[in-house]
Amino acid sequence: MVSKIIFIFVLTYAASNTAVNSLEAEVGGIIGAVPELVTDVFGNVLDINNIQTVPWKPVPELIRNEGYPSESHYVTTWDGYILNIHRIPHGKLGQTNGKVVYLQHGLLAASSDWIINRPKNGLGYILADLGYDVWMGNVRGNRYSRNHTTLSPDSKEFWQFDWNEIGKIDIPTIIDYILAHTQLTELIHIGHSQGTTTFYVMTSLMPEYNKKIKVHISLAPIGYMNHLFSPLLRLIALGTLPIDVLRQLLGQNELLPSSGFLNYLTDSACSVGVGKVLCKNALFALAGFSPNQMNASFIPLLMAHYPAGAATKQLIHYTQEVNSAKFEQFDYGPIKNYNLYGSIFPPDYDLSKITAPIHFIYSSNDWTAAVIDVKRLYSQLPNGKELYNVPLQTFNHLDFLVGNDVVELVYNKILDILSHY
Repeated sequence: MVSKIIFIFVLTYAASNTAVNSLEAEVGGIIGAVPELVTDVFGNVLDINNIQTVPWKPVPELIRNEGYPSESHYVTTWDGYILNIHRIPHGKLGQTNGKVVYLQHGLLAASSDWIINRPKNGLGYILADLGYDVWMGNVRGNRYSRNHTTLSPDSKEFWQFDWNEIGKIDIPTIIDYILAHTQLTELIHIGHSQGTTTFYVMTSLMPEYNKKIKVHISLAPIGYMNHLFSPLLRLIALGTLPIDVLRQLLGQNELLPSSGFLNYLTDSACSVGVGKVLCKNALFALAGFSPNQMNASFIPLLMAHYPAGAATKQLIHYTQEVNSAKFEQFDYGPIKNYNLYGSIFPPDYDLSKITAPIHFIYSSNDWTAAVIDVKRLYSQLPNGKELYNVPLQTFNHLDFLVGNDVVELVYNKILDILSHY
């Protein structure tokens, strides 16, 4: 998952004095200030050398194993991608309240995000037990939606998309399917990380979908990204390496595909300088340090489901946002931009067109969705209802899904919001 990207870039930067200087300038302060703290205090929590993997099981099976009803649905987009979405129609007792909730995962993730934390702490289960009809999306390119009517996932053509296409095509297609299946006219949308980005894309480019949203809740909202604190994404966004080299390291078309060579790099990087620290704290290097919210015994199950698949272009688009300080469409270069957009520059997403009611839930220790970027994004939404800061200073980007205290800190707040809709 995250660790593979970190290890590759540690090796890459170690090969050049200039690059090492760039690395130190960008993230040396972050890592150099706390190496003993990271190693001594957190090292035993996320030491990947001591983690044993567990077998992967599909989401519908995991749901049934917990005693809940489970359904699997297939939706085909107009451009041929076959999306597998999962449903928990009700809780164990069978009660329903007539409301539909659609949960959308983030980058390299899947519908497993919402149930992996077991019934007590999994948002999908909690909502189902309260009578909600819970639908969990899987976007193009992840393990459940790695299918197409004509293209093979082994082909370059299959992976020519980023989160713009996901927001413009996948999400509205899924929403239309859910509403048709349930015979409703609107639903509740909750997204995490990239699952918030794709919502903003959909409702800004296709504003007619605002009326289909009863309320949207953004967990760890991502639009603007130029203040992110994550050394992982900072390394990638530095721009030291050209796009073609980035693709060689991260995957030509698919982001972090499994390969023996990649695994070799992963193992090797653990013995390279700062890589020792990052190797033991790979998840924290992306999300922010929050050891008390992550149970070490939970890591094997988490790693069995990550990474779930994505296009390299999705990550490249995010690094573009880091460098441009804008929330804009993909930059193909002046000539292709002009052909696609009618301008040599990619257009900004028009946030003024997002009129659905929106609640933001963010955290101060999120190294990916920085507070200043979250507040900037929220300030430009015409129908923002609430900007809620999780009341725990160490709560990070992943804790929204797997934190030990996520119910008390976040999910109870979600339930309070939903009680008004």
